[in-house]
Amino acid sequence: MKILIVNTYDIKGGAARAAYRLHKALLAQNIDSQMLVQNKSSDDFTVLTTSSTKVQKNLNKLRPFIDNIPVKLYKERTKTLFSSAWLGFSDIVDLINEIDPDIVHLNWINEGMVKIEDLKCIKVPIVWSLHDMWPFTGGCHYDEGCGGYEKECGNCKVLGSNKNNDLSRKIFNRKQKTFSQIDNMTIVGLSKWLHTYAQRSSLLKDKRHVNLPNPIDTNIFNPFNKVKARELWNLPKDKKLVLFGAMGATSDPRKGFKELSQALNQLTFKDIEFVVFGSSQPQKASDFGFKTHYLGNLHDDVSLVTLYSAVDLMVVPSLQENLSNAILESLACATPVVSFDIGGNSDMVVHQQTGYLVKPFETDDLACGIEWVLNASNYSELCQNAREKVLKEFDSSLVAKKYIKLYQEILND
Repeated sequence: MKILIVNTYDIKGGAARAAYRLHKALLAQNIDSQMLVQNKSSDDFTVLTTSSTKVQKNLNKLRPFIDNIPVKLYKERTKTLFSSAWLGFSDIVDLINEIDPDIVHLNWINEGMVKIEDLKCIKVPIVWSLHDMWPFTGGCHYDEGCGGYEKECGNCKVLGSNKNNDLSRKIFNRKQKTFSQIDNMTIVGLSKWLHTYAQRSSLLKDKRHVNLPNPIDTNIFNPFNKVKARELWNLPKDKKLVLFGAMGATSDPRKGFKELSQALNQLTFKDIEFVVFGSSQPQKASDFGFKTHYLGNLHDDVSLVTLYSAVDLMVVPSLQENLSNAILESLACATPVVSFDIGGNSDMVVHQQTGYLVKPFETDDLACGIEWVLNASNYSELCQNAREKVLKEFDSSLVAKKYIKLYQEILND
């Protein structure tokens, strides 16, 4: 069985890291897996790239900017990512067909990697893992609660548009026409939440749907000695440490830093320090009444493992979230998580068992959740439960076997 996993990046960003983990998990199960990307950062020989020449590499760096030109025309758009996927001439589908896999497993394919219409030219069955809502919307990666994807897009909230026939309607129609010409496409909802939304979407409701999570290697992501971890990060040993982190941690409104800041200001328990990764210290840093450590961007699993192990609690206050890598990684390192009860968070966070599920967007309950975990009399049990949850449901060998079974079912149909 030959599987080709397709993603814009190999190890840059959450979707890329999830796709790459699946690729490695399949290889560990002796599956002939390769990964095809537009922009390659690793030196892994099993990862192929569309940038075979220096000219192509430079062109691929420009593709995200060119593909984003139509979006730039909407001056009232929000900060939520929006992709139009109109830019062709990537030869990506020709390369896929030349590799000739048994199954093409699409993941996050934006930033000009694939033109929507080119997908119908793939000659083998397609599996598509949903890392966000983009595959079934008119271009937004998260709909900000709009719900237009259930019928047809237009008057796009993310674009700040009040016109029916706007860019989102045009992209929606392009997808509708293209998807109707693809017979063998299976949609993988990585979380129960996105699985449900995709099933009721106008664009994908007629496709086959399954719910399978991302895998995580629990031999890499496992608890590290807390005292040694704090020494490595030069963090205090006599304080409770609260961690927050994501790509664009403090700049992306969807990541919930504003809501977390309000909750931190409401804490009555002040014998803590706050740790942030994914963001450097801003020029005007917030004063929460306790010290904040800004660690910048982290680029390797060892750093993440030691950091998750160093802290007492991870907070993931995202306003919309699919299947968060940060939650999965933290729990695997036996660190409880506090998050809003939205999206796919409840797939991983079991209320008052592996962490605390907060009433959506209520900052006083977010503060309550943080203090509940930090002061829990059964804190060590929460940590143990967190690790066991991941071992039972998300371990890479377990999840890889489920994907292999899905591939076999598709090929046998």
